[in-house]
Amino acid sequence: MALEHDRLLDETGWEILELLQQDARVPFSELGRKVGLSAPAVAERVRRMEDAGIITGYRAQVNLQALGYAMTAIIRLSSPAEKCTLAGHKLAELPEVLEAHRVTGEDSWVVRVAVRSVEHLERLINQINLYGDSNTAIVLSSAVTQRVISKPKEQATTPRR
Repeated sequence: MALEHDRLLDETGWEILELLQQDARVPFSELGRKVGLSAPAVAERVRRMEDAGIITGYRAQVNLQALGYAMTAIIRLSSPAEKCTLAGHKLAELPEVLEAHRVTGEDSWVVRVAVRSVEHLERLINQINLYGDSNTAIVLSSAVTQRVISKPKEQATTPRR
């Protein structure tokens, strides 16, 4: 699998991948123009990246505030072992949960949620607290909301003496 990924992620493959992350709706003809390939060649490379599991999907980004979700918060949940799996199932069911990550350390879960108000957040915390102790931080602003994954820079090797 690694060999297939290496073949697909040559310089051109990485360039295509970066452009698609910036705008998944860019036409293959424009992608081809930017990377120096024909539209059918780009379409084939994208299809192969999808088949290899490198590209796993496409989605629309939405403005949460425009949808009435005025607040975003990060909730850290510490669940006792016997409730941890149940907590994961509950988090997956809650529509306010944007992301839920099982983590190591003192916390069991780190969860990003979107809510309409402080009262909405309080109701949500009350539901989550059935599965453990939580600590909540309201997001004031975000320096990075989505990062384009670029080709890793090659590590400079220092010759051994």
